[in-house]
Amino acid sequence: MPDAKPAPAQALSAPQKALLKLGLTRDIDLALHLPLRYEDETRLVRLSDARDGQTVQVEGTVTHQEITLRPRRQLLVTLDDGSDTCTLRFFSFYPSHQKALAVGARVRVRGEVRGGFMGRTMMHPAFHAAGGELPDALTPVYPTSAQLPQAYLRKVVASGLARADLSETIPPELLGSLQRVVHGTWTLRDALRYLHHPGPDVSLDALEDRSHPAWQRLKAEELLAQQLSQLTAKRERDALRAPVLRTAPGGLHEQLLAVLPFALTGAQRRVGEEIARDLARPVPMHRLLQGDVGSGKTVVAALAAAIAIDSGWQCALMAPTEILAEQHFAKLIGWLEPLLAPLGQRVAWLTGSQKKKQRTEMLALIASGEAALVVGTHAVIQDQVVFQNLALAIIDEQHRFGVAQRLALRSKMTEGDDGQSREPHLLMMTATPIPRTLAMSYYADLDVSTIDELPPGRTPIVTKVVSDQRRHEVIERIRAQVAQGRQVYWVCPLIEESEALDLSNATATHAELSDALSGTVVGLLHSRMPVAEKKAVMSLFTSGHMGVLVSTTVIEVGVDVPNASLMVIEHAERFGLSQLHQLRGRVGRGAAASACVLLYTPPEGGRLGETARERLKAMAGTSDGFEIARRDLEIRGPGEFLGARQSGAAMLRFADLATDGHLLDWARQAATQMLAQHPTAAEKHIARWLGSKAEYLKA
Repeated sequence: MPDAKPAPAQALSAPQKALLKLGLTRDIDLALHLPLRYEDETRLVRLSDARDGQTVQVEGTVTHQEITLRPRRQLLVTLDDGSDTCTLRFFSFYPSHQKALAVGARVRVRGEVRGGFMGRTMMHPAFHAAGGELPDALTPVYPTSAQLPQAYLRKVVASGLARADLSETIPPELLGSLQRVVHGTWTLRDALRYLHHPGPDVSLDALEDRSHPAWQRLKAEELLAQQLSQLTAKRERDALRAPVLRTAPGGLHEQLLAVLPFALTGAQRRVGEEIARDLARPVPMHRLLQGDVGSGKTVVAALAAAIAIDSGWQCALMAPTEILAEQHFAKLIGWLEPLLAPLGQRVAWLTGSQKKKQRTEMLALIASGEAALVVGTHAVIQDQVVFQNLALAIIDEQHRFGVAQRLALRSKMTEGDDGQSREPHLLMMTATPIPRTLAMSYYADLDVSTIDELPPGRTPIVTKVVSDQRRHEVIERIRAQVAQGRQVYWVCPLIEESEALDLSNATATHAELSDALSGTVVGLLHSRMPVAEKKAVMSLFTSGHMGVLVSTTVIEVGVDVPNASLMVIEHAERFGLSQLHQLRGRVGRGAAASACVLLYTPPEGGRLGETARERLKAMAGTSDGFEIARRDLEIRGPGEFLGARQSGAAMLRFADLATDGHLLDWARQAATQMLAQHPTAAEKHIARWLGSKAEYLKA
């Protein structure tokens, strides 16, 4: 039976709207909405056999009921099952509770048994009238929202599961290898039915850690859908046309190489050649350039831009923040403007904060083609920006941009002379290295270039983990650095007091350091400041007139001040590993010995949580961005790396890249074979698992 079309929004009931919000629109979505955990209602336990802290189901008679007002209003009910008694305690209750739990009523109750001074109790247990058959499977507890009671959700999931088309999409010749990796002959239908209603004798551990073969089958199917979707996107893109861009003898690319004030590293030359080969093909490049903090990605981007300009086309470079865009702009102007001027071309600059007159001037330069390179923020993709002939789009810190924004930049290209629509080449850059398993799964449709060596002259950064109780020592260290003519960053996680988080804010820290370091210019930078003020503060720091810069994470990427030798990160336990690594990369850019101090505040009278401790330990233990990224994936999962790439598309709901590498290997091989030999089954498999979300994986 085909899935029913959703009713108009105004005709939907509250539970239906809640289902829509959870993305449960098709029968297959309901079938794939799996339980968070299970309740065992298949057996009754005698109270005298129940252990303290155990969740059990008991059946007995109510022997007493009263409402007490101390310490607060509550309903107390005494239940006797013949082996022992237990007090049921309800702080929130209705007259219907009192009626159902009247003295003499025989009821079946499920809850956690707690022993105590006043005897055994259950807080807010579930209950209903005794009698009736016990279920023969565990009761599923589903992820839900306030408008969706479990009983309603169980009913709609069961009906969706019964109606959904769960016929086999995986071809017979791939089933043998699948059964070997999942350790069983489970079909998708068997696996889903089992996971919604497992028998009482199952190992709950195997269900909860998802190692059960039924879970393995599901995870393999999910990974296969993702691989198929990305391979399909890659093939569709390979069928598109893009301009062929080549370097001209004696052209801009050669000139730029000749005037650069430094020699390229071997890694920079290698990735530059990989990009040049892509640009020379009539197929749109879709390449991710990854390199650790400070590895020199901007110069690789400049060389790629030079190839596009040499071929008579325009290039756009988009960065997530104005500070970062301005850093790129300053470097690119320094390198390229003197070479472009004799050709009558310019580098244009576009941001949201520009004055109207300057913006109009820039838009005219871009439309006429006089602006060979356009650098800016999200402003680059606005409707009024019309390129004469865009051939290369470069996106820095690509995980900061939404899918829609990346698609908008790609759509800026016009039709070719033959009327065929063309796509620009796309180069995405990130300073957050991508672990191998992530690259194989979420970036399977991308070609990945890696800059795996740092330019000479970068000094190693010593990282220290220091308790906030030694804050005064850190301030003394700052005083010594400033006295030697060095500069210091102090990064705070918030800019204003929050009642929920007892964190000292950037403003308070700025005042504290200004008092402690008299005679030193201490600046303050945060995201709510007007753009002109931010620029003024950054220029004072960059020029060396400011000794200490107190900032929120707006300086996380791209800021390049070689004289800065000390980075203090306050409440380091609040930051993610990749973010800490990015911040640390702001120092060590000059010849001076550099350090990063991770200042942490343990909770009142306690120790840091396990995750925070692991993060700080990893930071102190290595400065290798790839190792940091691998550990971050273990600790945090894939979200940190993907950012908005998956916006609108489900993250892997079931598979876990840290533990399911064997399933991913199977899915990668199976996807190639399935697309080549069974395209219809592949299409059906993608539609089942991803629906409309598959579009987002193409960006």
